[in-house]
Amino acid sequence: QVRLVESGGGSVQAGGSLSLSCAASTNWFSNFCIGWFRQAPGKEREGVAVVYIGDARTYYSDSVKDRFTISQDVAKRTVLLQMDSLRPEDTALYFCAANPGPVCGTGSIRDPKLFRYWGRGTQVTVSS
Repeated sequence: QVRLVESGGGSVQAGGSLSLSCAASTNWFSNFCIGWFRQAPGKEREGVAVVYIGDARTYYSDSVKDRFTISQDVAKRTVLLQMDSLRPEDTALYFCAANPGPVCGTGSIRDPKLFRYWGRGTQVTVSS
């Protein structure tokens, strides 16, 4: 069992920045695909970005590309999501998710069911 704990959510005005953190409790951190997903009220869960820890490959959804950056700190077993130029439509509950193995790409962003482990989420609110 892998425990994921998100932190760093909050409220910000449009154009501002927030940084989210996901701490993973696993000794096999380098073998995981870690992703950030979000879900707004009344909408389906949407993939934002993923990273394969083993080789730091990253993938982004078109809606956040060039605004969000996913990165990793292997020593701390943590994945960060730096969110810049935030928009009101970025408002959602943001989840960290993890799945063992090297399958980690654009298909992973599109299918939350591929991820076995999930955190409880952290709220991000962007006001106009």
